[in-house]
Amino acid sequence: MAGAQGTEGPRIAVILPCYNEAGAIVRTVEDFRRAFPAADVYVFDNNSSDGSRELAAGAGAIVRRVSQQGKGHVVRRMFADVDADIYVMADGDATYEAAAAPRMVAAMLEDNLDMVVGARKSEVEEAYRRGHRFGNWALTSLLKQLFGRSFTDILSGYRVFSRRFVKSFPVLSAGFEIETEISVHALELSMPVAEVMTVYGARPEGSVSKLSTYRDGWRILRTIITLYRIERPVLFFGIIAALLAAMSLALAAPLILTYMETGLVPRFPTAILVTGLMILATLSAMCGLILDTVVRGRREVRRLAYLGFRAPSDFARRD
Repeated sequence: MAGAQGTEGPRIAVILPCYNEAGAIVRTVEDFRRAFPAADVYVFDNNSSDGSRELAAGAGAIVRRVSQQGKGHVVRRMFADVDADIYVMADGDATYEAAAAPRMVAAMLEDNLDMVVGARKSEVEEAYRRGHRFGNWALTSLLKQLFGRSFTDILSGYRVFSRRFVKSFPVLSAGFEIETEISVHALELSMPVAEVMTVYGARPEGSVSKLSTYRDGWRILRTIITLYRIERPVLFFGIIAALLAAMSLALAAPLILTYMETGLVPRFPTAILVTGLMILATLSAMCGLILDTVVRGRREVRRLAYLGFRAPSDFARRD
C-alpha cells in the first residue's frame, strides 16, 4: 500500500514533530520508511539544539524548521505545508509502532474514515508511567462526560488523517493540548473515526520526554473546559445560571417568609443581592442561547469546508 502512490494509490505523507530527539529520530525515520517505502517522510524540527535536524536529513527525511515553540505550532505548520492524500502523524521519539501504520491506513480506506487513532498499549512501565495512565484515563473520562462520546486514548500522538480532515482543521492550540483539540474537532463534526490498538514502547537510551505531568495535564484540562464552553454554550452558561439562580432563591426564602409574616422587608442589602444574582442568572442563560446560535453557524461553516475536500478512498481526484 505504501508503494501505491500517484495514480495507483493514495499519496501518503509521514509527518513527525521533533524537538531534541537525537537519540531516537533516526530510528523513527527508518522505521516509517520501511513501513511506507514510497511515502514522503517529513520531520518538522522545533528548534532542536542536539543535531536532530542533521540526523533526520541523513536518514532520508525531508526536514522543515518551525521557530514557534510548542507541538501545536508544529502541527499547524505540518497541516498547512504538506500536501498528500493521507497523513500519518507520530512523534519523533521511536515509541510508536511504525509497523502498525499500514494497518491504520487500510482501515481508513476501507471505511472512508477521516481519522484513525493509534490507541497505546504498553507492558513496559517506563514507556507509559502509571501517573500518565491515570491522567489519560481521567481526562478521557471527563471528555466523554462533557461531549457524550470519546476515544479510549485522547492523548495519543499516533494518528492517521484524511486530506479533508487536515485541510479543514483550524489548529488553534500551541502545545501538547493539540491532541485534545483534534479529538473534540472530530467529535463535534461527527466525523467517521476509529481506533486501532498499537504497541507503545519505551524511549531509546538518550531520548528524554518533554512532557510535564502536572503542567501539561493542567493545560489539557483547561483546553477541555475551554472547548466545552465554546462548543456547548447552552450547557456551560446554563450551569452558571442555575447556580446563580439557586443562590438567589436560597437567600430570598427568608425574606419572603418574613414579608409574609410581617409585611416588611427589613434586610434591604440582602434583597438587592438577591435581585442582582437573579439578573446575572438571566443574563448568563441568555448568553448561552445567543452563543449557541453563533456556534451552530460556525459548525455549519466548518462542515461545509470539510465537505469541500474529497473522501479518503477518492484519492484519484485532485482538489
